[in-house]
Amino acid sequence: MLARRRVLTALPALALAACAPAPTASLSAGAPDRASGAAPGGAAPTGPAVRPRPTAEQIGRQFAGRLPKAWGLQVPGVVTRGAVASVALTFDACGGRGGGGYDARLIAALRKHRVPATLFLNARWIAANPGPAAELAADPLFELADHGTAHRPLSVTGRAAYGIPGTASLAAVYEELLSNRAHLESLMGTPRPWYRPGTAYYDDVAADVVRAVGLVPVGFSLNGDGGATFSPGQVATEVGKARAGDIVISHMNHPEGGTARGYEAALPRLTGQGTTFTTLSRAGLPWE
Repeated sequence: MLARRRVLTALPALALAACAPAPTASLSAGAPDRASGAAPGGAAPTGPAVRPRPTAEQIGRQFAGRLPKAWGLQVPGVVTRGAVASVALTFDACGGRGGGGYDARLIAALRKHRVPATLFLNARWIAANPGPAAELAADPLFELADHGTAHRPLSVTGRAAYGIPGTASLAAVYEELLSNRAHLESLMGTPRPWYRPGTAYYDDVAADVVRAVGLVPVGFSLNGDGGATFSPGQVATEVGKARAGDIVISHMNHPEGGTARGYEAALPRLTGQGTTFTTLSRAGLPWE
């Protein structure tokens, strides 16, 4: 594991509890190239092969009897790094009790520096913030991705992370993955394929289900804001460690936290030293 990685398991359970349940417009091919902090070229935007999506019943038959062998933030099949010489900033919007805020100051900082990002929106956050969600979907600087329906760890056995119960069956995994797609489709037509569950925890069977329904399970390599608990100085320090290929996770649903001010400090330093930024669709991520 990279020394720079700040693993969420080192945080108290409350670090993500504020985003817990009891806790894009598609990016145009040339849009990031207009951003001062964006990669000037990079990989072509990644997109799914056109294929019918299996039903919940088909997934149930395909994965019947499979038991998880791995659980955590890094399990087989979960993408945690990009494959280009840029940094992919990703921001989760969790929704639910205590997690439905909108950090407009953070988004303004990204726009000021023309830094693209991938925004993972949960169904509850979209329902609580229809105006901002539509505005973000219309902004070519950003691409929207799926942060699930009820913001649960993705498990086929109900395994919990930080005290948050995970999905408990193949049917529940399917529901968590795809119910939010309808919200995203209403915003942008065809959403990008990226998916990250609440807490970013998966078991390996659930991660395989993500791919089986035509999505890509995403994690992270660098934790930028400690589940929205870091001070501005801590955020600036951690985000400032980002290097080529990193996928950075932070949060855009806690305007009262230190995330925005930390990014306001980190972004000019990073762009000044030549760091470029990209969305996940231009990060060269493997599809199959």
